[in-house]
Amino acid sequence: QVQLVESGGGLVQPGGSLRLSCAASGSIFTSHNMGWYRQAPGKQRELVAKITPGGSTNYADSVKGRFTVSRDNAKNTVYLQLNSLKPEDTAVYYCYARQLVTTYWGQGTQVTVSS
Repeated sequence: QVQLVESGGGLVQPGGSLRLSCAASGSIFTSHNMGWYRQAPGKQRELVAKITPGGSTNYADSVKGRFTVSRDNAKNTVYLQLNSLKPEDTAVYYCYARQLVTTYWGQGTQVTVSS
């Protein structure tokens, strides 16, 4: 059974920072692309950042320079560092793991940016 368990969401003021974590089953971690989507109320889920097993990264234009995705292969964990947060970053953030046509999802963690 593949599992992705997220943590680290919460309420933060504009300009603040958070770090999200996603712990993955060992059987998929080293072979799957991983990353984060987010979904705000009334909007479609959008890709935020992704990282390959080799460490190559891609980001949505809206978060470039503010968010950083990384992975620790020894801990089977992928991270998303969120800096300079804006109210429009408020969403449920979902970790994912993907190989070819198969995608696994975490349960989601809420990030709220508000003063």
